[in-house]
Amino acid sequence: MMKKRSSGVLLHISSLPGAYGIGDLGKGAYAFLDFLEAAGQKNWQILPIGITGYGDSPYQSFSAFAGNPYFIDLDELIDMGYLSEEAVKKADLGREATHVDYEKLYYNKMPLLKLAYDAAKIKVSHELERFMETERHWLKDFALFMALKSANGSCSWLEWPEEYRDRHSEAVATFEAEQTDEIGFWIFLQYFFFKQWHALKAVAASKNIAIIGDLPIYVAEDSADVWASPQLFKLDTASVPVSVSGCPPDAFSATGQLWGNPIYNWAHMADNGFKWWIQRIDYSLKLFDVIRIDHFRGFEAYWEIPYGDPTAEGGKWVKGPDKALFEAIKSALGTVSVIAEDLGYVTQEVIDLREFTGFPGMKVLEFAFDAREESDYLPHHYSENFVAYTGTHDNETVMGWMKDAAKADREYAKNYLKLTKDEGYNWGFIRGVWSSTAYLAVAQMQDFLGLDNRARMNFPSKLGGNWIWRITEKDLSDKLAEKMHEITALYGRL
Repeated sequence: MMKKRSSGVLLHISSLPGAYGIGDLGKGAYAFLDFLEAAGQKNWQILPIGITGYGDSPYQSFSAFAGNPYFIDLDELIDMGYLSEEAVKKADLGREATHVDYEKLYYNKMPLLKLAYDAAKIKVSHELERFMETERHWLKDFALFMALKSANGSCSWLEWPEEYRDRHSEAVATFEAEQTDEIGFWIFLQYFFFKQWHALKAVAASKNIAIIGDLPIYVAEDSADVWASPQLFKLDTASVPVSVSGCPPDAFSATGQLWGNPIYNWAHMADNGFKWWIQRIDYSLKLFDVIRIDHFRGFEAYWEIPYGDPTAEGGKWVKGPDKALFEAIKSALGTVSVIAEDLGYVTQEVIDLREFTGFPGMKVLEFAFDAREESDYLPHHYSENFVAYTGTHDNETVMGWMKDAAKADREYAKNYLKLTKDEGYNWGFIRGVWSSTAYLAVAQMQDFLGLDNRARMNFPSKLGGNWIWRITEKDLSDKLAEKMHEITALYGRL
């Protein structure tokens, strides 16, 4: 991974501007690439692109490999004659340009995509067959899983009739033989998603803009991965998780965070040479130029909570695969371009693992200002092998932080960064990370726009109201691009 000094913007696909209720891989994405180029930014960081379910979180996907059909550009389907403009105009995909209505997308965009499939499936049948063969290692199980989910009222696979809960049962084989059209629909969605994704990535590459993807460490309980490969996870004989993931209680949460993802059966994975993880990393690096691995500390040790516990308080630390996993990945794939999300409770063992891999860690400037003690997140503690952020998708916006932080912490930030209202507190924070020695500096689009917490992307441990924020075309102004270019040039990041 080249550590050339540069900068970038954190903005998810869903937050892009566009006419169809959610950011997608169409005109809004290409306009954003043009904006990044004008602004002198060499990196576009996004969140996971997987298909989302209950709660709309991109970190809880039905597959570790599949793309989100909500991101499919409808204009291309119209141009190809697979959808009519009239049908799209009639569909209520959400009337608000500044936020996403996932319920309307679920009920109204998916039927549009089904219309497109019915119109296109014969014409693109050969392309779908080739795509299926190329992506067989995950696509067959995923498409079958989603077809079964549709046939079972979209409920979790753990609530399906028992004969469908076993991937290799006779009932599943019969369903697969009888439901080829429904299975084909899910293959079609993935074909068009990745067709459009690779076209967008090629344009980004032509502009020398790297796309930083995001890889959740865990997969969702309700996923094709767990259903099709239960041996990879710690499940009981009824395929119910024995334990689940989360974080212990801390200053931010008295009862900890209960994520609920199944825990990997690391012993089995090790016996298999970590094949699944090697496959996942290899696949992700074909989609992205760099991948940020979320909750990297979980590879050294993870917080394991008994299944069914109402909070994370009853969990315990359990040793993870540690260096053995990354030795296997390097042996199979060579040097990989990874950013280690090493935030939270970090021990010396976690630091040792990160340094062993050579992966850059993360520094978040909003974490730096605790008037009671000096923090490692202060820029004068950074070294080159870090990615510095004003804040991430899990944080407040800078302007929100300045409003809500304790007075002493706020004054600390003002003194340290020499913040002034004339410059703008948000721009003072951006200056703080852009001027640092970290090889890569990143800010949320919300911080460039100086928005408060009404534009916050995610409130951890809160269900509802997350992942909905969007920009408009007016936000991507020439004036803003010029200002971003200026600060980027000033601190040697062009």
